[in-house]
Amino acid sequence: MKNRLLLPVFVSVFALLSFASCSKSQEDSSDGVSTLSIRMTDAPGNFDEVNVDIQGVEVKGPAGGAVSLNVNAGIYNLLNFVNGLDTLIASGSIQSGTITQIRLILGSNNSVKVNGQVYPLSTPSAQQSGLKLLVNQTLVPGVSYMLLLDFDAQQSIVEQGNGQYSLKPVIRVVNATGLNGSITGSIVPPSVITALSAVDSGGNAFGTFSDTTGSFLIQGIPAGNYTLFVNPPAPYQADTLFNVAVVNGQMTDVGQVLLQ
Repeated sequence: MKNRLLLPVFVSVFALLSFASCSKSQEDSSDGVSTLSIRMTDAPGNFDEVNVDIQGVEVKGPAGGAVSLNVNAGIYNLLNFVNGLDTLIASGSIQSGTITQIRLILGSNNSVKVNGQVYPLSTPSAQQSGLKLLVNQTLVPGVSYMLLLDFDAQQSIVEQGNGQYSLKPVIRVVNATGLNGSITGSIVPPSVITALSAVDSGGNAFGTFSDTTGSFLIQGIPAGNYTLFVNPPAPYQADTLFNVAVVNGQMTDVGQVLLQ
């Protein structure tokens, strides 16, 4: 199967890290310690399953050393966490100050299921040194922070010329504290898996795919006006929705998008 929108890209991180606090801890406030939780979600892709073997999560702390978080290790099907669903993959305490990097360590049991057949996913760089996600954020003592790793399954899976597949993750780090907005809606007919992309006046794009029920959700979007591009597969025609307003902390529902 040839995926129409696949691009051979490496890890792309759009840091939407305004990092507002979501809770206070009296125990940590006197020790110069912050708490950090990392959750994972996914933009739908045109696959049966995308299984990622997560074995570790490290954060480069203020002193420059790597801090290993408590990880919920295991194999995750990314397609179980689409359209607003997510799961906790790691959490822990870290010395307050500026963090510069998150490293996602993968095991060897990564796979993709296409048309009922399972293919292994090769991830040589991820297995050797981990997926490095650059951040630059100061953590305040006694404050808990939450980050959402938003995988783009459709662009992360690359079909090779020999019929095999490789994993070159495209990940967006989203501020999960409600400082951004989202766009939701549904595609009709729902069986048509459709690519959607919200683009602002500066050319910044945020995308997803509709799922098998037709629903779609683009989350972690800064406030502003967006043009929503709807790109279904042939023979359906592309469509465009203009002036879609996004408000921080709110969900903008564009309703049903009827394909022609």
